[in-house]
Amino acid sequence: MNLALWIVTGLLATAYFLGGSGKVVISKEKMAAMTPSAKWVDDFSAGSVKAIGALEVLAAVGLVLPAVLGVAPVLVPLAALGLVIIMIGATVVRIRRNEVKLVVVDLVYLVLAAFVAWGRFVVEPFTG
Repeated sequence: MNLALWIVTGLLATAYFLGGSGKVVISKEKMAAMTPSAKWVDDFSAGSVKAIGALEVLAAVGLVLPAVLGVAPVLVPLAALGLVIIMIGATVVRIRRNEVKLVVVDLVYLVLAAFVAWGRFVVEPFTG
């Protein structure tokens, strides 16, 4: 189980670090023009998009760094819970925008983050 948790954690950390970094660096207008799945940014201010990106980057770092360094490893499942909250918000936005196919993707990320939170709180906590 520990290996599965690490694999899912690594995949989530990579996806959220890259996606969050893009939201922080790329302008809202360029994001909206890049792909149809990024049209949600039209519903938010530029500052909100950057804040969401920053939270995703922080969560990605929080998924891995505390466990690797052995400093405050309880932050790992808390970071995963933060991603669950972000993905609940993303799912609500997709449903309001009637982007049904993308809701499925958001729910997959939500379930994976919930799996890491549950796994690190209950099944294989770092605190022993």
